[in-house]
Amino acid sequence: RSLALAVFCLFVCNICRSPIAEAVFRKLVTDQNISENWVIDSGAVSDWNVGRSPDPRAVSCLRNHGIHTAHKARQKTKFIFQFYRDLNRKSNQVKTCKAKIELLGSYDPQKQLIIEDPYYGNDSDFETVYQQCVRCCRAFLEKAH
Repeated sequence: RSLALAVFCLFVCNICRSPIAEAVFRKLVTDQNISENWVIDSGAVSDWNVGRSPDPRAVSCLRNHGIHTAHKARQKTKFIFQFYRDLNRKSNQVKTCKAKIELLGSYDPQKQLIIEDPYYGNDSDFETVYQQCVRCCRAFLEKAH
């Protein structure tokens, strides 16, 4: 397996949306036996929850759908975001480059661009995020093939 052939997918939020999206996407690629083609990660812009597990409601929601996560919140440093910004800029200059920075919601077949933060909501808000992540991750994976 060549890392050069792997696709890197990073979900960014903190302890609610990005761990759900990461776990959903990881399960999709595992179920399709293509996980060796992907490098999947998630992280946060801030350092508020570094080292913590995802929100217990996110973990419960995932568990209700048979998905396990061992995620611990990590801050993605300015260096990493600088790298992504540079990568995105260079991808616009190189015609064969496929690197992109996109909103996961842009893949939603139901056209719900924004995946709302469920942190101040209830269990049903986490379920809504989960369902949207499933739709978006499936659509993204179909497009990536």
